[in-house]
Amino acid sequence: MQFDRQKTKQLAVTGMLAAVAYLLVLVTRFPIFPAAPFLTYEPKDAVIAIGGFLYGPVTSLLLALLVSFLEMVTVSTTAWIGFVMNFLSSAAFALPAALFYRCNRKLSGAVIGLSGGCVTMTAVMVLWNWLLTPLYMHVDRSLIVGMLFPVFLPFNLLKSVLNAGFAMLLYKPAVKALRAARMLPEEKGAASLHKKKSLLVLGFSLAVIAAVITLMLLIWRGIF
Repeated sequence: MQFDRQKTKQLAVTGMLAAVAYLLVLVTRFPIFPAAPFLTYEPKDAVIAIGGFLYGPVTSLLLALLVSFLEMVTVSTTAWIGFVMNFLSSAAFALPAALFYRCNRKLSGAVIGLSGGCVTMTAVMVLWNWLLTPLYMHVDRSLIVGMLFPVFLPFNLLKSVLNAGFAMLLYKPAVKALRAARMLPEEKGAASLHKKKSLLVLGFSLAVIAAVITLMLLIWRGIF
């Protein structure tokens, strides 16, 4: 009975995270590169990564799949190609983060996992932008090749690093809120973050977010 209750709560939290991630897609999409306005940033991957931290890599994949499907049937104009690319992008970011954190449920595990997610997502999306972007844009592949390193690579790197910053910033508050609502059990034997370490995480996350947003603004203004 206790197991069934926990599974029900996990399903409810997973559904809530999917709804939040999808809502963020609807209300926070904006382009970074004026030369490629079809490349838009949204913070959904931070929420998907938090789901992976909470429940493991399978949940991160399910969230990526569900949110990408909802995008496809509602706001996307690129049909199945957009679905595939959105899923691959989210999964490539959140899956390594969840895997590393599952093996090392400490701050270092989260940092290494999110860093790995940033690298993996950037590399995977450069490949898939080369392969699939010409199909839905109906342009010659040579045009996309010329955009891979000056546009697609920095876009995906900035997007993933910003989402990593948000995931670091929001994970512990999300855990505290869910435990207060009795949606998550207390983790036996797990020591809470020391106050100084919590402040370090907060400061580091805010610094990363501020640096990436500043760089995005400079790129949009054509200064960088």
